[in-house]
Amino acid sequence: VVAICPLTATTTAMFNQDVFKMMKNDAIFINVGRGGLCDQNALIKALKSGEILAAGLDVTDPEPLPSDSELHKLENCTVLPHIGSSTKAARSRMFDMAIDNMLRVLNDLPVK
Repeated sequence: VVAICPLTATTTAMFNQDVFKMMKNDAIFINVGRGGLCDQNALIKALKSGEILAAGLDVTDPEPLPSDSELHKLENCTVLPHIGSSTKAARSRMFDMAIDNMLRVLNDLPVK
């Protein structure tokens, strides 16, 4: 199950205890959308109890995830530092936008 939707009033904590209980016990939950999509306490419980097999998180709430979070201690959970957009092309575009905006500020132009 891959969570890739935006965080809205409707999607906040949409992956909760009830949803994890409906998943097969060999399910792998991956969140690359927003940290708030997942009730992390429910996820921890599901991972510890074997309700789901594993989780991979590119996003958490809060972000960054505190170093003492239970999610870091679980062998069946991999937490990444929100690097899903870290492609060379994306980083190059971000760099170009930053330079462009710095030049705009220096020339009293609106920032994009």
